[in-house]
Amino acid sequence: MEFTGDIRIWVLLVSLILQSCHGFYLPGSYPHKYVTGDPLSVKVNSITSIDTEMPFSYYSLPFCKPQEGVKDSAENLGELLMGDRIENSPYRFKMYTNETEILLCKSDPLSKDSFDLLKKRIDEMYQVNLILDNLPTIRYTKKDGYVLRWTGYPIGVKYQEAYYVFNHLKFTVLIHKYEEANVARVMGTGDAAEVIPTRVDEGSDIPGYMVVGFEVVPCSVMHDANTKNLKMYGKYPKPIKCDSNIVSMPIKEGQPIVFTYEVTFDVSDIKWPSRWDAYLKMEGSKVHWFSILNSLMVITFLAGIVLVIFLRTVRRDLTRYEELDKEAQAQMNEELSGWKLVVGDVFRAPSSAGLLCIMVGDGVQILGMAVVTILFAALGFMSPASRGNLITGMLFFYMILGVAAGYVAVRLWRTVGCGDHKGWVSIAWKVACFFPGIAFLILTTLNFLLWGSHSTGAIPFSLFVILLLLWFCISVPLTLFGGYLGAKAPHIEYPVRTNQIPREIPAQKYPSWLLVLGAGTLPFGTLFIELFFIMSSIWMGRVYYVFGFLLIVMILLVVVCAEVSLVLTYMHLCVEDWKWWWKSFFASGSVAIYIFLYSINYLVFDLRNLSGPVSATLYLGYSLFMVLAIMLATGTVGFLSSFWFVHYLFSSVKLD
Repeated sequence: MEFTGDIRIWVLLVSLILQSCHGFYLPGSYPHKYVTGDPLSVKVNSITSIDTEMPFSYYSLPFCKPQEGVKDSAENLGELLMGDRIENSPYRFKMYTNETEILLCKSDPLSKDSFDLLKKRIDEMYQVNLILDNLPTIRYTKKDGYVLRWTGYPIGVKYQEAYYVFNHLKFTVLIHKYEEANVARVMGTGDAAEVIPTRVDEGSDIPGYMVVGFEVVPCSVMHDANTKNLKMYGKYPKPIKCDSNIVSMPIKEGQPIVFTYEVTFDVSDIKWPSRWDAYLKMEGSKVHWFSILNSLMVITFLAGIVLVIFLRTVRRDLTRYEELDKEAQAQMNEELSGWKLVVGDVFRAPSSAGLLCIMVGDGVQILGMAVVTILFAALGFMSPASRGNLITGMLFFYMILGVAAGYVAVRLWRTVGCGDHKGWVSIAWKVACFFPGIAFLILTTLNFLLWGSHSTGAIPFSLFVILLLLWFCISVPLTLFGGYLGAKAPHIEYPVRTNQIPREIPAQKYPSWLLVLGAGTLPFGTLFIELFFIMSSIWMGRVYYVFGFLLIVMILLVVVCAEVSLVLTYMHLCVEDWKWWWKSFFASGSVAIYIFLYSINYLVFDLRNLSGPVSATLYLGYSLFMVLAIMLATGTVGFLSSFWFVHYLFSSVKLD
């Protein structure tokens, strides 16, 4: 019986794998076939504004509600953390069935609170976000001869001290004929098309269609409020002329609002794999690509020059020393200068060694999470069509990489302590709580602000409990397990002995920390252009999709951080400054300072319309959280590369 149960489990796993392989497609989900007359489900997401950065529920405003009541759609962890609240909507479409002058509902007379709230949301430029077949609604406008693309549509507009609401929506659904026999051709190209199986459904001879576009034109139309005899989805008795350039429905306290809509289906040449192109196109993208490529080439060239000069200098110094005989080496030892003088102090334990080990461990975890997440995103597993998957993936990879964080931190702790096992449990525990604890403190503070504003961006209490359980039930045990592995692994042996009495560091002509802080400019130069795209995606509501370029920038950033820390460490050793541990960490970690300054610049010049102290506090709080993570990740790269370099340097030549 147990054997039969095992067989069933394996059969189930194999069937799930085959089904997932069958539906594998990047990006997005498997195309859905709709037959003429099939109902299409339109959903609503939170209303958003780039002026406040605080999402609110769609039904917090006096909009029409579905007859069956408001129901939440299934949301993943990432969507909840992003503030998405996807719910059903009252809009009803039928595939390939055009409808006009459809009455949606008549709202209750606007109370003073509803009237004031509606005016406030219009002033704050809130957008309504609708979703059809996983496609957000898109709106096109013309300005100075250019066609601009927007996701969602505004609630209303203020004109000559009066507030007008967009109460009539003209929908256009773009559809493409579903060709059952050519699913493989649609799903893949080249050799990939041959391995994707086709599927024969019952009734495949019935022509079907796929949704490949969802457009909307919002209009403000003066409706007759006397609609007592009309029911929901009934025919409005008068013709409706939708002109987006004319507003004629002012909102007034004590008066209801009549909402109507129309929908048109157009057969389009857009293929299923290309249906997200309209959302991913960015104005002036060629200029941005050229700037990014030019910046990457310049930074790579400069970093290469620095690395070549640096390696030649050190290699020549070591080669010249090794070519001398023993008497000449002894005589040279008496005339040592530069980095050779600190041989007895270079591996002296730094101040706050435990904190350094903890920060390096957390940095390894954050850096690993970033690299793996961006790699999966570049391969298409976390495309914009998969809403919330990026955040969910980041959390998953962060928890799993707790093993690496605990291992690196404890092994480094044992290396600093010359193999002492004492205190490794404390180090592993602190690694598991240091960065997550700071993040939890920041996010909790910001969450109280969102709770006070009744925003959907606030993390629900139930989700807080889930995050705490993930932290203490998965992340902490994995980090402790990694620490156990680090305690069992052999510590790194130093190539030279450390003197009992520390050597006095000569007075410097300039503060060494000034050079360390200035070193962050070079890593910042590798990513500041890409940083604009990322910031625009987060705060301006644009879709970020160039994960391939981001992966290249990430790799280049790691290389430059390593090179900068190597050069700075060598420079400090040459002036007999043996306190390189923390300086190597902050030489590359100081890039976070410039990113934070850039964030403030972005707030002042690009988000100058950001309204209210709460919105500014949210922006600065999230920016501080991002900067802390970047500092730990880049600082870890700099420290580990410098540690390897110092170990290699002093193990290459024996100095007594």
